[in-house]
Amino acid sequence: MGTSRFVDRVVLHLSAGDGGHGCASIHREKFKPLGGPDGGNGGHGGDIVLVVDPQVHTLLDFHFRPHIKAGRGGNGAGDHRNGARGEDLVVQVPPGTVVMDDNGEVLADMTSPGMRYIAAEGGHGGLGNAALASKARKAPGFALKGEPGEEHDIVLELKSMADVGLVGFPSAGKSSLVSVLSAAKPKIADYHFTTLQPNLGVVTVGNGTFTIADVPGLIPGASQGKGLGLDFLRHIERTAVLAHVVDTATLEPGRDPVSDVAALEEELANYESDLAGDTGLGDLKDRPRIIILNKADIPEALELAEFVEQDLTDAFGWPVMIISTVAHKGLEQLKYKLMEMVTEHRTHHPVADEDARTIIRPKAVRAKKGRGKSGQGHDFEIRQDPDIDGGFLVVGEKTDRWIMQTDFDNDEAVGYLADRLARMGVEEALFKAGAQEGCPVTIGGVTFEWEPMTSAGTDPLLTGRGSDIRLEQTHRASAAERKRASQARRGLIDEFDFGDGEQASTQRWEG
Repeated sequence: MGTSRFVDRVVLHLSAGDGGHGCASIHREKFKPLGGPDGGNGGHGGDIVLVVDPQVHTLLDFHFRPHIKAGRGGNGAGDHRNGARGEDLVVQVPPGTVVMDDNGEVLADMTSPGMRYIAAEGGHGGLGNAALASKARKAPGFALKGEPGEEHDIVLELKSMADVGLVGFPSAGKSSLVSVLSAAKPKIADYHFTTLQPNLGVVTVGNGTFTIADVPGLIPGASQGKGLGLDFLRHIERTAVLAHVVDTATLEPGRDPVSDVAALEEELANYESDLAGDTGLGDLKDRPRIIILNKADIPEALELAEFVEQDLTDAFGWPVMIISTVAHKGLEQLKYKLMEMVTEHRTHHPVADEDARTIIRPKAVRAKKGRGKSGQGHDFEIRQDPDIDGGFLVVGEKTDRWIMQTDFDNDEAVGYLADRLARMGVEEALFKAGAQEGCPVTIGGVTFEWEPMTSAGTDPLLTGRGSDIRLEQTHRASAAERKRASQARRGLIDEFDFGDGEQASTQRWEG
């Protein structure tokens, strides 16, 4: 018989789908000598979307399969055929899941069924040469490459969404109270830390209902990691009412109801100080409290409970109830008191419509969709390169994406990139920043020797497909030279033989 595991915090490694590459194709058909470009666009990569599903109750599946990858976009093809969009990967998470980044910053608090959060966006598909055609480039000999999808880690934390949270020392009778107030059947035994996972039950009172959950036993020092530590304190963050369950029949020395409640309140205060800076939910001190004195079926325990009832009221000012889960004493009065406190909290904290389908995106407007006026020069920033003397960095989401989409083995594609950067104002900004000809400029992780192109941004001179006459005027190796050098490195041709008509061998050189 296998043992169940409770997992309420997991780290997921997300990889959204890459965008498909655009196609560089020329339409060739009999009696149509000028068919023109017909390369299709690449498809966008699939997104990774988290969706709240009330039928999911745990994060256990993610514990065993933490790597999540969405589908890749299809490549474009000739005859204006666009690549298929990558399939989105929809991941169901339970209500109460909090999504955070590596630094603990909350990205989404997923509470309502149907709420969607796009955790990683797929890469943009590259344009085919049909979409790149213009009056200057009537038949582009290049296409844009697909953009890689987002890759990052996120942290999922599951926090129980109960109306009433039971806190107390181990063996105070919290699980027993849940079992007698609801239909839940948690594990109950006479030793400490029997409960190793929060138990949730539904309590019916007249025409109303509320949920109740017990948290594994706390001990002094829990906020510093003692006992079960912080593993389950997060499950009381969402509770409307906090109920202190006190064992009045304990035989442990130095234990009494007043000191027990005071010790637990100290742990909650210590946890709240960390919680306020972590998730912004640090309002535990404002939650209504109630003190439940349990095990009144034992005469000595009942006598102690009646003795300290007024002391607890004077010390904390909260309602005090005396019950026995074994003898079912005081349970009806406790139910109605808890229902009254929960109803009051719901009145002051209305819940949003659960039927609303909320979609959360990491950014309100994504730059890659092409919104905004790039000509104003607000999409990038020029910085001094801290690693290279006299070097500069061009930092911007749009410029980085253009670098990833460029095929640097194609001179015409490089010329098109230069034109885009010039129209955006990058060259002008480099001049103003003090860049000199030949200085290293890094864009999107690629470093160039900057050669100001006075004609960049204007209509290029018509040349052969895949070439740009402006690049031939520089010291940069041409596409043919780079291809020959690559073949020489792989041993396909003789590096020192420049005879006319030499053809690369299809077999790897084995000299």
